[in-house]
Amino acid sequence: MSDETILLDVQAVQAVYSQTIKALNGVSFRVRRGEILALLGSNGAGKTTALKAISNLLPAERGQVTSGTIRFDGRNVLSAKPSDLVRSGLVQVLEGRHCFKSLSVEENLISGGLGRSSSRGEIAADLERVYATFPRLKEKRRIAAGLTSGGEQQMTAIGRALMSRPRLLVLDEPSMGLAPLVIKDIFRSLKALNREHGLTILVAEQNSTVALQYADHATVIENGLAVLSGSAAELRGRDDIKAFYLGEGTAFAHDRPAA
Repeated sequence: MSDETILLDVQAVQAVYSQTIKALNGVSFRVRRGEILALLGSNGAGKTTALKAISNLLPAERGQVTSGTIRFDGRNVLSAKPSDLVRSGLVQVLEGRHCFKSLSVEENLISGGLGRSSSRGEIAADLERVYATFPRLKEKRRIAAGLTSGGEQQMTAIGRALMSRPRLLVLDEPSMGLAPLVIKDIFRSLKALNREHGLTILVAEQNSTVALQYADHATVIENGLAVLSGSAAELRGRDDIKAFYLGEGTAFAHDRPAA
């Protein structure tokens, strides 16, 4: 894999909270330009910590990366402000469908473009692109986000991130608490953005079935360690993936991340 193809490079990252609680124990993975990488693992495996490390958000939660490197497009993430990372194209949608609930759906979306030096025409054009991706948001654009469904709030959160014109869109558990049909709708939209516009996506998911259906590659995290990497097609066919998600012990003790 040539350096030119790598947009995000995470190597041997260890992280702790409150200087004592170890959350990551040597996580390594790479995200190629133009691909969807799924970060899989059970609740508490370390997925959210890994994503917050990527966006340099851990210090806000008494966390820190103690060793390892994280580079986005060659840039050292750990020495950059989170706001600067967003402006450089690394945009994260946090777990929990975060919206400004008292603002309308459209006002939420517009807020995502305010960090850029954009004209009204550019923001209007970006809005239409978001509405083309999530038509339901156009129908609800004048309604307060807090009055919309969980799926529509998740679409709003993703749409707001898209307004920032990301080069790497990072999503934490986008399927959480949503109905299967809504989950499929969201992932189909993400796949279309990837396929038609070349958007690179990193998505952390407990729902391995849907993640492996739409991702190109996947990395499994267990107990803060990346224990298995491969193509999504390869991992879909492995019985030990099912064993892992059924909680049948440590299924990947013999595996290590692919080079």
